[in-house]
Amino acid sequence: MKPIYLDNNATTRVADEVVEAMMPFFTEQYGNPSSMYALGGEAGHATRHAREQVAALLNCSPDEILFTSCGTESDNTSIHGVLEVAPAKRHLITSRVEHPAVRTTCRYFREQHGYALTELPVDAKGNLSLSELESSLRDDTALVSIMHANNETGVIFPLEEIAQIVKSHGVILHTDAVQTAGKLSLDMQKLPVDLLAISGHKLHAPKGIGALYVRRGTKLPPYLKGGHQESGKRAGTENVPYIVGFGKACELAMQNMEKENTSVKALRDKLQAGLLTGCQNAYVNGDETHRLPNTANISFEFIEGESILLLLDTLGVCASSGSACTSGSLEPSHVLRAMGVPFTRAHGSIRFSLSRYTTEDEVNVVIEKLPAIIERLRSMSPFGRK
Repeated sequence: MKPIYLDNNATTRVADEVVEAMMPFFTEQYGNPSSMYALGGEAGHATRHAREQVAALLNCSPDEILFTSCGTESDNTSIHGVLEVAPAKRHLITSRVEHPAVRTTCRYFREQHGYALTELPVDAKGNLSLSELESSLRDDTALVSIMHANNETGVIFPLEEIAQIVKSHGVILHTDAVQTAGKLSLDMQKLPVDLLAISGHKLHAPKGIGALYVRRGTKLPPYLKGGHQESGKRAGTENVPYIVGFGKACELAMQNMEKENTSVKALRDKLQAGLLTGCQNAYVNGDETHRLPNTANISFEFIEGESILLLLDTLGVCASSGSACTSGSLEPSHVLRAMGVPFTRAHGSIRFSLSRYTTEDEVNVVIEKLPAIIERLRSMSPFGRK
């Protein structure tokens, strides 16, 4: 049976058009883009075209796009690079709800290298306090790293306002936009962000390819050192098939962005409304207005999210209890804890994230089947029987 896949914030299916674009570069056009002969030239041309496609999604210059292996590498490249350039500045600012790629890296610099680290709190809806951000900026602040949208709740941070505050203090701003690229408009001509990370497998390209936008003039030493690839900014032979696929995926994302914000959003809203109506003691986590159009994080009080996922899996439904990068942990989500979600709800939280391939029939199945799962689990819970 074909799975009902509602975990698109973890990864997405690779679009058929992307696979088709990639295939020649595994077989006939397998040259190294750094080579002088025609076979290498074909690969080099394809890489340049893909760079232009990614740049078009971000409305920036192709020479501001640095290809990486994933969003995590893009985040690490940014943080390590900025701190290497400004060794005298020993203060970092991030939020308490960042993806582990940023959160863990910032904490590494605090714990292993003695940096001061400010982790900005969020309110009960997952929103950031801009006044706290401004008051946290110091003369020795080297970097502010704040995500564009949260991967678990879908809450969107006001990136333009954040950028204006940070840049008015002359501080470098990095943002993880892995969840927003392809869903929301990202215009780097208007958005004064210095470094911005995106990832291919979140927008229907393969896993193993990402990009980092580096605003022209931003000093960023290579994180991977070696050859001259990527204009000397990242060593290692370019992953041409995946770069080509990423470029095609960005082109498709531009064509489908309106669908993400209309039909996908409508299906998300239908799913959410159906589950809140069909399940008692169910609550939406996060700001319902400033939220990604594909994401609903719902807590089912008094039961374990892992149990819900296991029973959904028997029906062929794929969802998540939080970030795929923290799955396997028995601790409740650090994002929900930062929002002050009660323990009895945080443990029963499920993230549903849709895509342009999600159908209404699939949503109807979940609306029909999940309430019985919740009722069954509650009947076995000592808290749910009260």
